[in-house]
Amino acid sequence: MCIDCGCAEHHHHSDEHHHDHTHDQRPSPGGRKLSIGENLLAKNDRLAAANRARFAAQRLFVLNLVSSPGSGKTSILERTLRDLQDEINFAVLEGDQQTSNDADRIAATGIPAHQINTGAGCHLDAHMVGHGADHFDLATTDILMIENVGNLVCPAAFDLGEDHKVAVLSVTEGEDKPLKYPQMFQAANLLLINKIDLLPYVPFDIETCKTFARQVNPAVEILEVSCLKGDGMDAWYQWLRTGLAKKQQP
Repeated sequence: MCIDCGCAEHHHHSDEHHHDHTHDQRPSPGGRKLSIGENLLAKNDRLAAANRARFAAQRLFVLNLVSSPGSGKTSILERTLRDLQDEINFAVLEGDQQTSNDADRIAATGIPAHQINTGAGCHLDAHMVGHGADHFDLATTDILMIENVGNLVCPAAFDLGEDHKVAVLSVTEGEDKPLKYPQMFQAANLLLINKIDLLPYVPFDIETCKTFARQVNPAVEILEVSCLKGDGMDAWYQWLRTGLAKKQQP
C-alpha cells in the first residue's frame, strides 16, 4: 500500500500546508511499517468521519471519482457540469500530483473548482479534502465531485468522507482491470464504462468486463457511457439525481 510507495510522508500535505521534513532513510522493520500504515489509515478514517458528518449536515451529495489516468474522468465531469449546471449546484475538488490543468478545465465550465496538488502522493486523503472543501460555500452546493489522482491502487484504501466511490474504466484499458485491481472495484458503488464509442475499434469485451466487475463486487451498478458522443449520459444523470434526492430528504 501507500506506506511503500513514498506518499505516506506526504499524506498530511494539503496544497496550502508544506513543511520541511528530514526522514530517516534506514529501512524499518516490517512490524513498524505496518503499525505506521495502520495509524495512518486510522487517522484518515477519523478525519473522513468528520468530513462525512459535515457534508451530511449540509445535505451535500459527495462523490469520489477514481480511475486510471486517461480514463476520461475529467471529460465526464466537464460534460456533466455543462449539461446539469442549470439544474444542480456543483463544486469540484481536483486531485493531481502536479499542474492545475484539470481544475482549469473545470473552471472553464463556470463551476467552482479547487485544485489539490499531492506532490509525490498518489491519492487524496481526508485531511486534504476537508481543507479543500473550505474553498466552497457548501450551504449552496448540492453535489461535491472529488476527482481523485489517476491511480487504481491507493485511492481505494483512503476514505474521504464521500457517499460513493464512482469508478471509471475506459474500453481502451482492457476488460480484466476489475480482477487486477479488486480493492478499487469492491469499493465502488458505481462503475462507468467510458468511451463506448470506441468499441468497434478496440479488442474489449464489455460483457466480460461486467462479469469480472460483478465477480469482485456483486452489488456494483454498471453504466455504459461515451462522454464524447453523449451515449448513456442520461442514465448517469438520473443516477446523480436519485442520489441527490435521497441525500436531501429531511
